[in-house]
Amino acid sequence: MRSIVSACFMIFIFTIVVFGVEKEIVVDLSEQRAYAYEDGSLLFSGRISSGILGRETPTGEYRVLEKKRYHRSNLWPRPNGGAKMHYMLRLSYDGIAMHLGYVPNRPASHGCIRMKNGFAQRMFKWAKVGTPVHVEGDASEYLFRQRMKRNKRRVVDEEYGIIDFHD
Repeated sequence: MRSIVSACFMIFIFTIVVFGVEKEIVVDLSEQRAYAYEDGSLLFSGRISSGILGRETPTGEYRVLEKKRYHRSNLWPRPNGGAKMHYMLRLSYDGIAMHLGYVPNRPASHGCIRMKNGFAQRMFKWAKVGTPVHVEGDASEYLFRQRMKRNKRRVVDEEYGIIDFHD
């Protein structure tokens, strides 16, 4: 009996050493955030900027295909490319990647997932080639919520001179 328990324990340890922890990245376009999970627990998250209208970031299931610390786009700006895409995590071979870039609190890329300074470096260091990436949600939902926040009705209470904002 003791040898069976020892054998099971050794198989368990071998599995952990060989396969390591389970990592996954979830990108929620409707929240404009990316989340790093390890063994099912949220490890860290950060703001992102996804694709603009007409160049939306495609949803779907991906894996990190390549990591490149210093990368330059071969597509943008047109016609010859050259845009810096440092801390690049390639998700597809047709132009979709996560990388360091300007994150103006709205969709602003040509389809890539831009990450803020600090967050991009942390994600790059943490993620491995092969890490699953789930891109879900709809950026238009995020834009709608932001627009509603900006367009709150102003109500003026004439008796007290109070300006109140309502949803």
